Amino acid sequence: MRLAGKIALAVFAGLILLVAVVLVRTLTYKPAAVADGRDVRVAPPVAVDVDRAAQRLSAAVRIQTVSHQDRAEDQPAEWARLHAFLAEAYPAAHAAMRRELVAERTLVFTWPGSDAALAPIVLMAHQDVVPVTPGTEGDWKHPPFGGVIAEGAVWGRGAIDDKGSLITLFEGLETLAAGGFQPRRTVIVVSGHDEEVRGGGARAAAALLKSRGIRAQFVLDEGLAVIDGNPLTGGRLALVGTAEKGFATLKVTAEAKGGHSSAPPKDGGGVLTLARAVAAIADRPFPMRLDGPAGDMMATAAPHAPFVVRMAVANRWLFGPLLKSQLGATPAGAALMHTTIAPTMLKGSPKENVLPQDATAWINYRIAPGDSSAEVMARARAAVGDLPVTLAWNRPPDEPSPVSSTTSDAWKVIAAVAGETARAPVAPGLVTAATDSRYMQPVAKDVYRFQPMALTVETTGMIHGTNEHLTLENLGMAVQFYARLVATAASR
Repeated sequence: MRLAGKIALAVFAGLILLVAVVLVRTLTYKPAAVADGRDVRVAPPVAVDVDRAAQRLSAAVRIQTVSHQDRAEDQPAEWARLHAFLAEAYPAAHAAMRRELVAERTLVFTWPGSDAALAPIVLMAHQDVVPVTPGTEGDWKHPPFGGVIAEGAVWGRGAIDDKGSLITLFEGLETLAAGGFQPRRTVIVVSGHDEEVRGGGARAAAALLKSRGIRAQFVLDEGLAVIDGNPLTGGRLALVGTAEKGFATLKVTAEAKGGHSSAPPKDGGGVLTLARAVAAIADRPFPMRLDGPAGDMMATAAPHAPFVVRMAVANRWLFGPLLKSQLGATPAGAALMHTTIAPTMLKGSPKENVLPQDATAWINYRIAPGDSSAEVMARARAAVGDLPVTLAWNRPPDEPSPVSSTTSDAWKVIAAVAGETARAPVAPGLVTAATDSRYMQPVAKDVYRFQPMALTVETTGMIHGTNEHLTLENLGMAVQFYARLVATAASR
């Protein structure tokens, strides 16, 4: 046989071997290090009065606990109204729990368990909502603070984020308390008042719990949700956040001489220097990675995905670049795989014909687990090189959270209840925004982020946006989830 024939035969044999390896790995693929909670005995369903819960959520939406960037614009009386409403609407829960007020408006409830030796559980849902952008009120199908119940949903700001969680959590607690449930494990509820702007209430609550020596079995807050028609499996997938990104804003300042715009300097002045610096930083993105929570999500969801997706995930050694390309095709997908860089604010001259004496830009980073604010700063300094700019943090950064376990008893309980309530596979994931739970790390090793509500990728855009609403179906599912979670976790 000629040499060319031998080479062709060797190549063909190599291809056959490669295909065989890929197929075997695909057909035998099982995700590692993620428990499914099959061995957890989930508490039975409870009776849910969806109409009553909708009326209560409607009333809560009408209470305008809006957190503004300027604290002077807040209306403290609205928080007092919400507290009074919760006490009136949920008498059995309030009778069973001790209520404390922290940092003026944050609520901490404690439902003592019968076995003080068991680590408590901590459930979170914040009280405040973001403002409605002035001038956009007419874009809403129903008034943003009307709490209208229509088209099978409760409409208004906070219906999902996060009064939907707050009300359904209390509905679940009220159902259990009124039915005579007595937890073995203490249940603590933390409801921050300023999650949307500062998170000072959650910080104060965490400090209080830490001072009491609380070390919880787990903390559960908002974050991810049940996604219908998700891109990975095409079906329903319950995503539980095992970590969240850090938050940091870099202030970039270019000093300049200023002067009249009719005689600009050769170098273009501070604005051009600033523009070059911002472009240099943005043009040096962090590399995409398939490890951490994003990788865990794909690995866990793959057995429920179409064959091609399962094959790619099972053979990341071969298809890794393709997976990164496909997942990174959208901004949301790309954000799961790396630290993001987003220039958000600019300041220059106060007048159009005046050269500024300084020009400033603010660049917001969401720092992925595995990276740090120190690496962000070092990378930015390397990017700007010898450009005459100064770099400083706008305020001390929040580092990314540790990654919580996907094999612990806490994970198994949450995964089991979420899977049974949502009737969907459960996978870990990464929260790319920030939640109050980031302050709870001193209180619990395992901190999870999940809202028991089914949304599509498209409808998640209404959160902080226009026409926010919670369907009555989701309302009922959320009440079931919280009631069954407490009944399951607090009985073990």
